[in-house]
Amino acid sequence: MIGILMLETTFHRPIGDIGNPKTFSFPVIYKTVKGATVARAMDKAGDSELVDLFVKAAKVLENEGAKAITTSCGFLAIFQQEIQRALTIPFFSSSLLQIPFASCVTGGTVGVMTAKKSSLTARHFKGVGADHAPVVIEGMDDQPAFTSAIVDQTENLNENAVAKEMEQVTYRLLEKHPEVTAIVLECTNMPPYRKKIQAITDFPIFDINALINYMFDAILGGAVNSRCHDLSM
Repeated sequence: MIGILMLETTFHRPIGDIGNPKTFSFPVIYKTVKGATVARAMDKAGDSELVDLFVKAAKVLENEGAKAITTSCGFLAIFQQEIQRALTIPFFSSSLLQIPFASCVTGGTVGVMTAKKSSLTARHFKGVGADHAPVVIEGMDDQPAFTSAIVDQTENLNENAVAKEMEQVTYRLLEKHPEVTAIVLECTNMPPYRKKIQAITDFPIFDINALINYMFDAILGGAVNSRCHDLSM
């Protein structure tokens, strides 16, 4: 099983979101990291107290049978190395880990779509070894439906409105940066809208779900364990 460490959140998670177990064709096991709020995870300075919280929660998942562990927030890339060193099983914090691969196989610049551009720093890319890859960034900072539901959690999730915003930001990314040859979705709440992006461009799109599926196949060889744990919100 793949273990998934969840932030403390309240918003709805449609199929395609990392927090919905129906997103995956194999069992996943969840654990909410108490005290790990969206605001703390997105702290561009890096809230180092989160490391211990995630390590303790990860060890619980390891004891429950997880063979690899990931998280529900791409901004935890900043702590990839610290958390991984404390565990004995593979840990992959963020879809940003795919940036060097995406650049290498497409031969160009990677466009990163993030929940909050103003919080994504060079330290996040360095944390996952992506600091030398050519990258440009577009964020959802100015998109009200996405930000109010997922970042601020002050409004209910409006999937149709968020889908339209994802389209707008994709168009903006491609218009501003025609050199882009691949897109990486930093945010684990973006994959439900992936088809909207794919309708705009033929570029490869890498997200956390692709990475989870890749790791599952690499570690477990596609074998499906019938045991499944309920989502912990």
